[in-house]
Amino acid sequence: MIRTRQKLGKYRILSRIASGPLADVYRAADTIHKTHVALKIPKADHKVSHEDFLREVQIATRLNHVNILAVLDASFIDDKFVIAMELGTESLADRIVRRMSAALSLSIADQALAALAHAHERKIIHCDIKPENFILFPGNRLKLADFGFAKISLRTLKASGSGTIDYISPEQAMGRPKFQSDVFSIGLVLYRLFSGKLPEWPYKWPMVGYEQLCSRFGREIAEVLKKAIALDPADRYRNAIEMHAAFCKVQKRSEKKSSRRSTRKKRKTASYSASWQKLQWKEFQKQFKHELGTDQTCRKCDGPISESMQGCPWCGVEHPSRGTDTNMPAVCPRCERGVKTDWHYCAWCYGAGFEVETNRRFTDKRYTSKCANHSCREPLMPFMRYCPWCRVKVKKPWKIEHSKAKCPSCRWGIVNEYWNYCAWCSSPVEK
Repeated sequence: MIRTRQKLGKYRILSRIASGPLADVYRAADTIHKTHVALKIPKADHKVSHEDFLREVQIATRLNHVNILAVLDASFIDDKFVIAMELGTESLADRIVRRMSAALSLSIADQALAALAHAHERKIIHCDIKPENFILFPGNRLKLADFGFAKISLRTLKASGSGTIDYISPEQAMGRPKFQSDVFSIGLVLYRLFSGKLPEWPYKWPMVGYEQLCSRFGREIAEVLKKAIALDPADRYRNAIEMHAAFCKVQKRSEKKSSRRSTRKKRKTASYSASWQKLQWKEFQKQFKHELGTDQTCRKCDGPISESMQGCPWCGVEHPSRGTDTNMPAVCPRCERGVKTDWHYCAWCYGAGFEVETNRRFTDKRYTSKCANHSCREPLMPFMRYCPWCRVKVKKPWKIEHSKAKCPSCRWGIVNEYWNYCAWCSSPVEK
């Protein structure tokens, strides 16, 4: 089992990002180049040969494109085959569930098609197109990843029905993937991106979300997707190159339409809303920053938060501190919140499995209470959910000294005059 803070060669494991059927992906620090990377490590108990992962690396290195995830290094470390890749901020699967502007949706679609078109130009069929395999980077840069199931097109192509069932084409499910199979899958991904809905079999038009798609992006975009998701491969675009060209033709007209609509709305509300929100956050920080330790910002709305918060009190997103820098010396591999090196367990998510790096106990000004377990009685920081020493759940409701309000669900202290959601259980706050 790979643990947080474990070293693999020059890499130090920081946290686990994702776990798939074949491999796990970890966030790690390159101790030589002083950068953060993503490490893909095959699962030891899975019956997949190293040759399969070697082929994935070899295929990925053939693809040099701004929208394709680059493989930085690949080697055997401690009998593990380790693939080092660029580290993004989140997957499209994480981003797609949150609201985004029409312009951003079109930009993401354009980048996704450009990446797949480049692979098809090199005669490579991806075979597993889904939102989880598109990684977002700062500046909304999108990159296509995971060529583990990719096939190189030859005169005769034999393959299993690899792929993800929600986005797989009928012929690929029968073990006969084609370039049109990737077209079908990217069509479903973009349909969900534009409409917020993922159609289910049988794909009969108009599908769920069709009216929302047309009203926001126009019927020309809908027609491009309709052709891509045709059941008969002969009725689809021959490859992503052809689909990307068709998409680009209608994209500009759709961008102009959505831009006019959003500009009128933004003029009325943007300036007032942004200034009022910042003023509210500034006043909140004056009163509660020291007490709550709200020295981080939410990954979604940029509101002030602390690592101990389960949800953002401003926008309600879960794990709002995920991906932000911590003021602790280490990071929990599950919830990605800060932990101390002498803790045995994560105080926020009940996670176990830390390698205690020292027997020395470090003092900390943030310790203000003690564990109620009489056999433990170790110090606790405010708003801990579990004791980091004995793993006993903290039963007493934590209070906020300068606020008398309590959450009706969890009974912990809240700041109801500012917050929209309880920071500890994400329940809406009544004002």
